[in-house]
Amino acid sequence: EDSVNERVSSHERVARGCKVLQLAAIADTLERFVVPLADALQKDGYEIHFACSPGGRPLEDAGFPVHRVGIPRSLAPIRLLRSLLALRRLMREERFDIVHVHTPVASALGRVAAKLSGVPLILYTVHGFYFHERMARWKRCILVAAERFLGRRCTSKLLCVSGEDAGTAVRERIARPEDVVDLHSVGVDTDRFEPHDAIADERLRRWSALGVANLEAGGGAKIIGFVGRLVREKGLLDLIQAMKHVTSEHPQAHLVVVGGEDRTGRDRETPRIARDLIARENLGDSIRFLGVRDDVPELLPLLDVFVLPSYREGMPRSILEAMACGVPVVATDIRGCREEVVDSETGRLVPPGDVQALSQAIRELLDHPERARWMGAAGRRRVEQAFDERDVIARHVAWYAEWTQGMVRRCGS
Repeated sequence: EDSVNERVSSHERVARGCKVLQLAAIADTLERFVVPLADALQKDGYEIHFACSPGGRPLEDAGFPVHRVGIPRSLAPIRLLRSLLALRRLMREERFDIVHVHTPVASALGRVAAKLSGVPLILYTVHGFYFHERMARWKRCILVAAERFLGRRCTSKLLCVSGEDAGTAVRERIARPEDVVDLHSVGVDTDRFEPHDAIADERLRRWSALGVANLEAGGGAKIIGFVGRLVREKGLLDLIQAMKHVTSEHPQAHLVVVGGEDRTGRDRETPRIARDLIARENLGDSIRFLGVRDDVPELLPLLDVFVLPSYREGMPRSILEAMACGVPVVATDIRGCREEVVDSETGRLVPPGDVQALSQAIRELLDHPERARWMGAAGRRRVEQAFDERDVIARHVAWYAEWTQGMVRRCGS
C-alpha cells in the first residue's frame, strides 16, 4: 500500500508541473474528441492548452487556454510553412512538456514543430490513417512513407483509435511496435446517448415538427438516419440512390440527413449533386436535410435504422452513438466500421460503393422490425461493454501517468 501511495504521489508531483498542448486543425475536432480527456487530465494535475485554427466553436468556454494558429487542411506549401513556424514559435514560448496532435495536417506540422522545439513527449492520436485500401497504390505509398518518416523521427507514441490501425502501423513500420498503443480510444457518453422508447405518435409529431413530410399516423412511417459531413467519401450519394430502391417497397420510408457541408472547401460539389440527384429521382418528399444540430442525442433514438455508407473512416463515433441509443446500424465493411458493428448481430455490413447491397440491408431491417430491435439492443450492450467513454478516458489517463513518469522533462522548472 505504501508503494502504491508513493507512486501516486510521485505521479501527482510530475503531472502538477506538466504543460500539455492538444493540437488539431479545427476547434470542432477538439470539442468533440478531446475536451472530455482534457477535463480528466486537468483534474489529474496537468496544465492543458488547446491550439487550432481561428473560427469554429468557442473552446475558451471549456476553461482551457486556447492558441489560435492558422492550420491549412490542404497542401499549400507557403501556408504550411507559415503554420509550421507559428507552431514552433508557440511551443518554444510556452515550453510544453507534452504535445498531443490530432488530424492529418495538424499532426504532421505539430510533430515536426514539436521535434524542432525539443518537446520531450510527442503523442499522435491516429483518428484513422489518411491512406486506405481503396486508394490508388502510388498515392498510398507516398502517404505511408510520410507517416513512416514522421512516426519514427518525430513521434514518441502512436495512439491508434482502432486495433486495425495499430496492426497497420506495425506492419507498415510506421512506428516501432513498442511505441504503438491500441487505446481503443473512441468512446461514447452512455448517459447522454441512450435508448428512448417513444410511442409511434410521439415520434410522428417530432419528425413532422422537423419538416419530414407526408408521414402517416398508425406507426407506418420508417425513419432512416445519417449523421456526418455532406461529402462524397461519407457515401451520401450512394445512400440517396439506395433510397430509390427502399421507397419502392416502403413508400413510408424517409431519410433524415444531419450534418453540414465540408468547411475545408475540398468537396463543395457533393451537396449540389445530392440535391440534383434527389430531384432527378423524385425523392423530394422522402429525404430531409436537417443541417448541423445540437439535439442529435434526442433524435437518434427516434430512428428505425442508422446508416453510414462511408468509403474511409477511422473509428466513426456516429455509429457508436446510434448503437448506444439502441438503433440498428447499416455500415460499410471498412476499417473502423467493422470494428464497431458486428454483422448480423448489431446491424449489417455491406461493401463500400455497392448501392444494391446497401438498399437490401436497409430493407431487411425495415422488413423485420423485431430483428431490428434485437440488433439495436445488442448494439447498446456492445457499446456499454467496449466503448464507454469513461473507460476510454481512464485508459488515456493511465498511459499519461506512465509516460510522464518516464520522460525526460522540464516539469516544475
